[in-house]
Amino acid sequence: MTKSDAQPPCGDSSEPATTATGFSLDDPALYLNRELTWLQFNRRVLHEAADPRTPLLERVKFLAIVSNNLDEFFMKRIGGLKQQIAAGVHSPTIDGRTPQQQVQECQAIIRDMQREQKEIFDELMALLEAREIRLVRIADLPEAARLGLREHFRTDIFPMITPLAMDPSHPFPFISNLALNLLVTLRFPGGQETYKARVKVPVSKDVSSRLVRVGEANTFVTLDDLIATNLDMLFPGMEIASCELFRVTRNAIVEPAEEAANDLLELIETELRERHFAPIVRLEVQRGMSPVHRGMLAAELGLNEERDVVEVEGMMALRDLFELAALELPDLHDPPHRPVDHTLLANDRRNIFHIVRENGPLLLQHPYESFSTTVERFLRTAAEDPKVLAIKMTVYRTSGSMLEWLVKAARNGKQVAVLVELKARFDEAANIGWARRLESEGIHVTYGVLGLKTHSKLIFVVRRDYSQLRRYYHIGTGNYHPGTAKLYTDLGMLGCDEEIGQDLTELFNYLTGYSPPPSYRKILAAPYTLKKAILAKIQREIDHHERDGNGHIQMKMNAIEDVDVIRALYKASRAGVKIDLIVRDTCRFRPGIAGLSEGARVISIVGRFLEHGRIIYFRNGGDEEYYIGSADMMRRNLESRVEVHAPVEDTALRQELRLILDVQLSDQRSAWDMQPDGTYVQRRPGEDNAKGAQETLIGVAERRLAASSKHKEKNFRSRLLNHFQRRVKGD
Repeated sequence: MTKSDAQPPCGDSSEPATTATGFSLDDPALYLNRELTWLQFNRRVLHEAADPRTPLLERVKFLAIVSNNLDEFFMKRIGGLKQQIAAGVHSPTIDGRTPQQQVQECQAIIRDMQREQKEIFDELMALLEAREIRLVRIADLPEAARLGLREHFRTDIFPMITPLAMDPSHPFPFISNLALNLLVTLRFPGGQETYKARVKVPVSKDVSSRLVRVGEANTFVTLDDLIATNLDMLFPGMEIASCELFRVTRNAIVEPAEEAANDLLELIETELRERHFAPIVRLEVQRGMSPVHRGMLAAELGLNEERDVVEVEGMMALRDLFELAALELPDLHDPPHRPVDHTLLANDRRNIFHIVRENGPLLLQHPYESFSTTVERFLRTAAEDPKVLAIKMTVYRTSGSMLEWLVKAARNGKQVAVLVELKARFDEAANIGWARRLESEGIHVTYGVLGLKTHSKLIFVVRRDYSQLRRYYHIGTGNYHPGTAKLYTDLGMLGCDEEIGQDLTELFNYLTGYSPPPSYRKILAAPYTLKKAILAKIQREIDHHERDGNGHIQMKMNAIEDVDVIRALYKASRAGVKIDLIVRDTCRFRPGIAGLSEGARVISIVGRFLEHGRIIYFRNGGDEEYYIGSADMMRRNLESRVEVHAPVEDTALRQELRLILDVQLSDQRSAWDMQPDGTYVQRRPGEDNAKGAQETLIGVAERRLAASSKHKEKNFRSRLLNHFQRRVKGD
């Protein structure tokens, strides 16, 4: 077994009282810190980059993912904490840490992670060298290669560069978020006085990638090295005294007062402009930068040099290694994965509404099953079917292909209403563009409910079936984006249940109109009914267990952070209810505390796909309940967003969800077990070729499709369920 890190525990390591009556659920020691547990998740991702069982270019990809995640962590989480510090907030979170303490602990952990990143980077570069894939310095190349690169610079890069002088007549230039910059020190020939200039490295799809290929081989140099090597073209006749790389990270938390805005779209556009000029939360400088230059940059950027400046050894902005990881060398990647068709849709070319109406609800599992032949087919059919009268949809993150079907539906005379969430972090500009495009096509576009983000994943279709109107729907856990549907594990349900349809009718009326209904028939919707329902169902499980035994709660989530939910889970565990939490990243709950949570376990799955699906299960005294939906157990999701969880009532669909849960709980390759102190230990299989949960589910989808063609799918599913339930019980 492997510890995921060597950091101190994410919480007070001292155990509270060990008797059931001795625990106070207000004790900060019972709650892990949100930020530190998220960093723990990234240490697990970083472990994939270090794990020799992972294919080489996939290891490079994981190294890039961690770098990208840390950039966003500084932009969102550190940025938000620094805002609190600047506002004089000193009150501690539920785990007992002030904003200042959280920043200090996070930065200490990140420094350790960056040292580990450098070690892994060096190891991977050596392994890539053995496969004739090289990232080299231009100075180490033969003369012919250097001349070829110089010509490439002259023709393709040089015209796009604008060097900016820094002196009394040229003020310090604006520095863009996450852009690479060269601080160049120059002097006139024979002169003593030095001058400074800033050169922005133009990494973009319109100019150049960060990694520049040398000739036809898999040899690359960085664009910043290419520019630094050819500074004589930018500053002809000048002597180059030094050239040093730096980069800034700006706060992404810029939110103007929504209540004072007359136009939400205009407000978000203002936020995007302000984010461009947002305060800087981190300055990264090349290792060995002159202390004078480092101090000058910190002063000009308004930073504390000791706290906010980070020295980077080796390659800066490792997220650009995505370019290297994209090399098409199959033997250095995971085996190719092609999503299969859903078993009930694979060979049935009929109208998808007929299939749903006759067969009952369908459970969709992405990326194991195709997004294009399920969700896109559903929306495409709705756009083209003459019997469809209306389409309503929520859009958080999406792509052009999905929205083009909405445009086609409107052109076909259907009533189309779309809720576009303009506040989807980092997708604001794209969503503004789509909102305007849809409005120009005559589609009714709204931006949600004042003060709430709309995070639910819903497509709602009204169709005339024979002599009556019938409501069809897709309820999902992930965004309507064909790209992420290949990279994220998500669930969706196609159905036409009358009561769920009525619930969604009322929900969309709330989203486009005003007051929400006091309750729903079947769905659980935040911010009004979801949290109360979850807490009530946890208490109901306690009651069942105290009366009959066998209480069992399972949650598969991206994050479990809401304090009220965690308190309720502690109460349930203390009462003897079995608790299984499959949590991708942030989890404040501590399992294995004697007298409180020894019957609970928390595992995290890290694999080739990003775990994103959400499942909630209550044994409910034998009358089992399953839900899927868009909300994590986080305060923001439960209280400040519009979210939907829907019940899964069909027996066959419940078996599919049970299989997913059991496969993940029995995983011996990709699963990590949380320890009582908040650290994680990776499970180690007895054999080297053990498959993780995701690889297992790829095989399940393929074999299930094959079995369906022979009408043996039901028997196949039963055998799989029995197999994994035995494995879970054996753990």
